[in-house]
Amino acid sequence: MDNDEILSIDHDLNLIFPIINGKVSMAINRMMYRNFRKEGLDITPEQWTVLAFLWKEDGVAQQTLCNSTFKDKPSMTRLIDNLTKQGLVYRNASETDRRSNLIFLTDQGKAIKEKATNAIATTMESALAGIDEEGLRHVRSLLAAVFGNIQDALDNSSY
Repeated sequence: MDNDEILSIDHDLNLIFPIINGKVSMAINRMMYRNFRKEGLDITPEQWTVLAFLWKEDGVAQQTLCNSTFKDKPSMTRLIDNLTKQGLVYRNASETDRRSNLIFLTDQGKAIKEKATNAIATTMESALAGIDEEGLRHVRSLLAAVFGNIQDALDNSSY
């Protein structure tokens, strides 16, 4: 690598690192939280990720939720405990593996889907305002590549 390439990478890292570091994610989560409240929902963006998965596929193993939301077991246990206290989900022991809990939506958990979906739609409309389809495809492609690179590096790491 020559000096121009190094300077270019340094400059790009200064621009891109805050995005990768979570600024965008934190801002979107803050707006999601606000929009959930406007819809009368007392859920967090983290809880929404679990509910959204269950709205697509109800009655899944807790480990499946961990894998699909990139949460570790203690974090997922805490999330499910809180959703259970709120009356949105419940646990049932798996019939095929007693060590495994299956997570199901309650009627109340199913009933809030439309309000939560409205809150998410409002959030994403604001977040993506002025970005055309081509720009969105490009961003998705770049972020998928970054995610894939990180996953590969983690999978190939000896730590």
